[in-house]
Amino acid sequence: MKSGNPVLRSDTFDALAGGERMTINGTINKTAMMLALVVTTAIYTWGYVLKTQDHATIMPLLWTGAIGGLVMLLVTMFKMEWVHITAPIYALLEGLVIGGLSAMFNAAYPGIVVQAVALTFGTMAAMLLAYRSGLIKVTDKFKAGVFAATGAICLVYILSMVMSMFGKPIGFIHDGGTIGIVFSVVVVGIAALNLVIDFDFIRQGAEQGAPKKMEWYGAFALTVTLVWLYLEILRLLAKLRK
Repeated sequence: MKSGNPVLRSDTFDALAGGERMTINGTINKTAMMLALVVTTAIYTWGYVLKTQDHATIMPLLWTGAIGGLVMLLVTMFKMEWVHITAPIYALLEGLVIGGLSAMFNAAYPGIVVQAVALTFGTMAAMLLAYRSGLIKVTDKFKAGVFAATGAICLVYILSMVMSMFGKPIGFIHDGGTIGIVFSVVVVGIAALNLVIDFDFIRQGAEQGAPKKMEWYGAFALTVTLVWLYLEILRLLAKLRK
């Protein structure tokens, strides 16, 4: 089964074949567990910032979370049989990033985190409703389009990071001007569409009798998308505040 989400591959079900079968309720429960782990370490990092009142002190935590999270994401993609171990670790590491960045953004723009959280889960609810109602149909062309757009955004971010090393970052990515805001709106939209693909993948997995461990993989994919969506909404709100 094809998917527009890079985390979800066509051979995912085969890689975890055997044993009990996946259910939607089981995936929801594991997603809730993943998000609880994200919140746990996010609260720790946020509290650390409040205690020290120095954003520089959390940089080691941010880098640990960012690099470690990327490593766990790649390991999970290529060693799917480890997902029940790597997925919770990924959630804990991403919580360090979310907590640190949220504390920094909230210090600059009070109340922005509450808005970002509300918009993230509001977007998820809207996308789920659109998917369940048939307003958005997940076809192969839809998946291919979202995958291409997601890949393009990833390349832009990587290029910006490389150029930043030479002192010439891509300005509009971080700029609060019209172009920067439009870019963030587009990225938020693509992240939201990835949620629809996640929903479809989970539904098909349950209907096709995918192995039980796929509940962890579905929860992992959904958490990856939600983390990305939250951070992009946070950046968009910050640009609008400027």
